[in-house]
Amino acid sequence: MTHGGFTLPGEAGYESLTLTLCDKWGADCIRDSDGTQLSDAILASGIPIYSTLCLVRSVNAWAEAHPDMLQRNFLITEPILAEGNTLRVDPLAGFFRGQFALTPSDDPKAFWQVWDRTAGVTTEDWSWDGTRVTIHSTVPGNLYTVSFLATRIWEEISMYNHITNGWGDREHLMAVEPRYPEVQAELLRFLGEWCENHPHTDVVRFTSLFYNFAWFWGADENRRTLFADWGSYDFTVNPVSLRAFEKEYGYAMTAEDFVNGGRYRPTHNPPTPKQRDWMAFIGRFVRDFGRKCVDVAHRYGKKAYVFYDDSWIGLEPWSGHFAEFGFDGLIKCVFNAFEARLCAGVDVPVHELRLHPYLFPTGLTGEPTFAPGGHPEEDVRNYWLRVRRALLRVKIDRIGLGGYLHLTEPFPAFQEEIAHIAEEFRALRTLHEAGAPLASNVRVAVLHSWGSLRTWNCAGHMHEHPELPLNHLYESLAGLPFPLRVLSLAEVAENGVPDDVDVLINAGREGDAWSGGDGWKDSRLKTAIQRFIMGGGGLIGVGEPSAVRGESRFFALADVLGVDRETG
Repeated sequence: MTHGGFTLPGEAGYESLTLTLCDKWGADCIRDSDGTQLSDAILASGIPIYSTLCLVRSVNAWAEAHPDMLQRNFLITEPILAEGNTLRVDPLAGFFRGQFALTPSDDPKAFWQVWDRTAGVTTEDWSWDGTRVTIHSTVPGNLYTVSFLATRIWEEISMYNHITNGWGDREHLMAVEPRYPEVQAELLRFLGEWCENHPHTDVVRFTSLFYNFAWFWGADENRRTLFADWGSYDFTVNPVSLRAFEKEYGYAMTAEDFVNGGRYRPTHNPPTPKQRDWMAFIGRFVRDFGRKCVDVAHRYGKKAYVFYDDSWIGLEPWSGHFAEFGFDGLIKCVFNAFEARLCAGVDVPVHELRLHPYLFPTGLTGEPTFAPGGHPEEDVRNYWLRVRRALLRVKIDRIGLGGYLHLTEPFPAFQEEIAHIAEEFRALRTLHEAGAPLASNVRVAVLHSWGSLRTWNCAGHMHEHPELPLNHLYESLAGLPFPLRVLSLAEVAENGVPDDVDVLINAGREGDAWSGGDGWKDSRLKTAIQRFIMGGGGLIGVGEPSAVRGESRFFALADVLGVDRETG
């Protein structure tokens, strides 16, 4: 039995179980989880403590007293058919009113947009009575939409955990908007006080930082998710940021730049220049204020780890700027090998994986996990077999679990399986400490619209997007001995294929970010890749590589691929 590199979720009221499994699994740290507490007996055990903290949902009483300082985002109504010369629209129709509300203090005329979608134009001939939008002078037979700023009155992860676990009348947590100076002052005050009141905490585990991935809920329980994207910046929009952006960049972001006619801006779409500007703008703010929060933890002698999921927008671990935060560790929840590679390659001292399944009664799709009919030992074994391939290639420092530890009591087979996995993990970690694994001299580059920003990451988890060819290629490469980098179409068009690349991979569907869309209309890109291949370079295309409409070839690289598609 070895020991260390394992973080165990403790739970007040289950002290004996916590310490027993700590010994059985070789845990050297105990953490709390969302919805759980650690008792004095656990805190006094002498085992290092991780404390979970989501700053933006930690000051609920203050948030209730300052409802104008909650987070916002743009939403768009479903297209509505005009049958006469006026049209009255309830903006929140179809949205989950437990998540969204309208904020009277926001001036609708400053940020909202009304579109005649049939004519493809905006109209200013509309009014707002505090409840509904009335569109005047409508054209019968035309479709209209209203794009509006909504306030989120229930933070998404709190909402999900609350509903999934049946928390009943437990308080609904809200997310404050850190762009407001008043919010920044309150969060820094709270964090300092929190550090004072948690002397046993060794590691402040920031549950990401300030902005969640986009997750719009619908009123219909059978169509709960209206839109979700792990890489979307939809939840970073607010009046302060919109005005500051216009002042800095010299042009304004509009509602349409975010709602995109109802398609929003999923990561699968090639990014627009305006979208990239907004992301860079938000990233600078998140790094600046995030560093101030990390510095507070350090002043109190605590380490600062960040959980790379949930409110991670702006963190962007492969942006080249992650080290500016000053974090001591990065924690990534993993279903697959490529997610382990994403974590392992980030510039941070400690890399930790949180394994699945969560210690929740049900899984992410409602299937029984730690509930009657569940087989969590099989679930964790299957997840581990995927993740373990990556751990043969890269060193991970720690693994762990999250959730409610007491749920494991009726599942002794799960407890045994975790003990076995912990032993395997420590054996693999020891091998990496002895030396690097054998690597091939064939150097691979993935080519898509995003470039290095989306290294080892398309837009979320494999099970959410099994249709993406690149997800499967990332998963394959995660366990293979090829050095990997990711290039954008724009940088190859500008600078050519780098000399330290032997094989290019382009994998996606027509028009998406992974194939490249209109980026293939740049003749410099096609010339650069042709020259790379003429010089002996290799090309692998999967799905609809280099597909683009409006050119002489459907596949821009048809001559190299040896196949084209007739679309006329």
